[in-house]
Amino acid sequence: MLYYLFEYLDQTLNIPGAGVFKYISFRSSAALILSLLLSLIYGKQLINFLRSKQLGETVRDLGLAGQSEKAGTPTMGGVIIILSTVIPVLLLTKLENIYIILLLITTLWMGTIGFIDDYIKVFKKDKQGLKGIFKVIGQVGLGLIVGCVLYFHEDVTVRKEKVEIQGTEQIVMHHPVKSTATTIPFLKNNQLDYADILAWVGDDYKSYAWLIFIPIVIFIVTAISNGANLTDGIDGLAAGTSVISVIALGVFAWVSGNVIFSNYLNIMYIPNSGEMTVFISALAGALIGFLWYNNYPATVFMGDTGSLTIGALIAVLAIAVRKELLLPILCGIFLAENLSVIIQVSYFKYTKKKYGEGRRVFLMSPLHHHYQKQGMHESKIVSRFMIVGILLAVLAIVTLKLR
Repeated sequence: MLYYLFEYLDQTLNIPGAGVFKYISFRSSAALILSLLLSLIYGKQLINFLRSKQLGETVRDLGLAGQSEKAGTPTMGGVIIILSTVIPVLLLTKLENIYIILLLITTLWMGTIGFIDDYIKVFKKDKQGLKGIFKVIGQVGLGLIVGCVLYFHEDVTVRKEKVEIQGTEQIVMHHPVKSTATTIPFLKNNQLDYADILAWVGDDYKSYAWLIFIPIVIFIVTAISNGANLTDGIDGLAAGTSVISVIALGVFAWVSGNVIFSNYLNIMYIPNSGEMTVFISALAGALIGFLWYNNYPATVFMGDTGSLTIGALIAVLAIAVRKELLLPILCGIFLAENLSVIIQVSYFKYTKKKYGEGRRVFLMSPLHHHYQKQGMHESKIVSRFMIVGILLAVLAIVTLKLR
């Protein structure tokens, strides 16, 4: 909203300095500062409100050190992250931008599902919360919306080179085109078009590309949001590792939406995608501010309201900047947490069927609980996971030139 106000002041009234709002770098900085202040100032008030209403966490007995002390800690703190992100975005972005619209839909959609889950846990005293099938339906529904918008909407394009003949000269022109192309890390000429998977269908195979693209989007959204949800098991872990991934995605969004840097780095130029940098900055500021209260010992938990939303946003951002194949690296912590659960459950069922007694690979899953069982303090676990997350984020960014 402020963007349109300052645009009017600059173009109509010619007020000096008003034109600064047209720069993404300025609005991104302002979004980060505003979201950080909102989460710090109003986050404290919300925590006090949750505490006064006794909206505390019901902790299951997992036999972990320090677990009993967490009982009664206010949950549903993901509301702090959502509000601190959405308010700066509404004030500082171009609201007609399709990527901003899609990210706002993602935030509100998954935030609502997570809020319902937390509401059931807190108010209904049901530790299981929203049934898993309904969470999956919500994640699949969001993936379907995201996939359809990114595939069918006319404003979602990439820039392609096209050689045109003008007289006796060949001139390379750049045109925005619809495409399901994405980036393959570490490879030269590193573009993969999902449509090519259906090349065997016939000459019009590209018209069926949605049959491949949309299911892939659904899978990624579901997997990453679940990964973030599983990671939210100890103080500061989900927020700390997520902010690292979010900042790395901010780098990708900025260079992909900048014609000069995308040309210099020889990467895919995605028109209008640079606006996502403002959203990402707001999300990063909100996560950093939330960490002030969520760091050990936490005075608030984000709950599924926060974790499901953060995971879905990371997935949508990666898909939008055509870097979803980097997610196993960029979200390596989420992947490890997911795999630890899958391995643990699968091996337990296999050994129970074969030997009559279930055996375990880890002392407990997800992975962070394994280290807790080994006697490692949770603050040390979080610090080391964040160090690994930083290394993975740097590796992901390096792929811009490492091919």
